[in-house]
Amino acid sequence: MSRNLNNPPGGHRDYGATSSSANAIMPDVSFSGFSPTEFMSLSEDIGQNISSVNSSCRQLEKILKVIGTRREQQATRNKVHNIHAEANTRIETISRDLQRLTAVVRRGDKQQKLQLEKLTNDFRNVVEKYSSVQKRITAAMRQSLEQLGQQQDEQAEAERAEFMQQQAQITAGLQFEQDLLVDRDRQLRQIEADVLDVNAIMRRVYDLVQTQGEQVDTIETSVENAATDVELGREELAKASQYRRSYRRKILILLAIAVIIGLIVTGIIVAKLTS
Repeated sequence: MSRNLNNPPGGHRDYGATSSSANAIMPDVSFSGFSPTEFMSLSEDIGQNISSVNSSCRQLEKILKVIGTRREQQATRNKVHNIHAEANTRIETISRDLQRLTAVVRRGDKQQKLQLEKLTNDFRNVVEKYSSVQKRITAAMRQSLEQLGQQQDEQAEAERAEFMQQQAQITAGLQFEQDLLVDRDRQLRQIEADVLDVNAIMRRVYDLVQTQGEQVDTIETSVENAATDVELGREELAKASQYRRSYRRKILILLAIAVIIGLIVTGIIVAKLTS
């Protein structure tokens, strides 16, 4: 049942605020019992994917320093989109597998539930960090786009003064710049569509944490009740053993008395017969 989460199946999926509800991110999954093998596999895969999302955050932070500078190129914006696509898919996979893991450890021990809680907290932290970097990237690219538009307007004004002499060159140049602006706007909208709806995921994460706490409390109560029942059982067994010994002692005494009476009666009978 374990899957390789480092290469999640399926194509890219957008995660904007207008995307489908959080139920599509974390479907209902149920398991009938605890599987140590599946628990270890899911825990390892979730940890690896959380590390991968952290790595994506670091890549985006490096790219953020390039946005708005002369080093910003179309390849830079394509890379941002590719990082978003990969990280979003991993986050969806982690969300789904966290629910799978929650179902698996319902019959596990307290240590395994604590490990699930740690993975859940790590996931929440990395999603918040990733969402923050996404928003900063989007804002920076929006500002860069606006600056480019202002530069184009200023350039257009300067070029209009020489329009009569260089009409053909100006027309070609403006068209090129306009196409570039449209392309960059399209790429920005695509990247904006990649921004996760963090609130929807966090609500599910908080629900998982609350459920884990209730399960741990229930286990502790059950353990205490079981210990009390065992102690009562021991006391009842001790009483039964004492009663059994007392009963055997009474039976032996009655048998001894019966034997003595029998001997006395036999002696009387023998005495009468001999006389």
